[in-house]
Amino acid sequence: MNLFQGLAIAIALVAVAFDLKTRRIPNLLTFGSAVAVVVLHGIAGGWMAGGVALAGWVLGLALFLPLFVLKGMGAGDVKLLAALGACVGPLAVVWVALFTSIAGGVMALAVATYSGYLRKSFENLYLLVMYWRVQGPRPAPEMTLATHPGPRLAYAVPVLAGLVLTLWLR
Repeated sequence: MNLFQGLAIAIALVAVAFDLKTRRIPNLLTFGSAVAVVVLHGIAGGWMAGGVALAGWVLGLALFLPLFVLKGMGAGDVKLLAALGACVGPLAVVWVALFTSIAGGVMALAVATYSGYLRKSFENLYLLVMYWRVQGPRPAPEMTLATHPGPRLAYAVPVLAGLVLTLWLR
């Protein structure tokens, strides 16, 4: 494990602690760590390495941004993936996002089952797909994070799982 992979795990662990306790991931953590990592990459490997870190940040941001725009994910989760992208680079952040999405789906099913909300979540998924079929992909007003009363998943946890799996498989 190199320095930047260790930093990525540390950033994700701090984000998990904040997300579990407050349901928020601080901008100081996400933006501060991203800036620090891009600068460290630049110092350690020159302009090219700094550019690759910046590309990882941009791609990490772009991968989860559509979910935020549709109001299905918090901004902190998007910024967390971007910060991790700066640490691990553009190729690895794609894998982190993919494994995070799989882990998030499994964890969401577990939370929905545990809370007795599984059937309702599948009904809501069907209604959301029908809404998008008629209205196009846009936030459904009664099914956003801000308005929906269903159980919540601290998404930094699946982000950490996706990161660990990506680093383990490298």
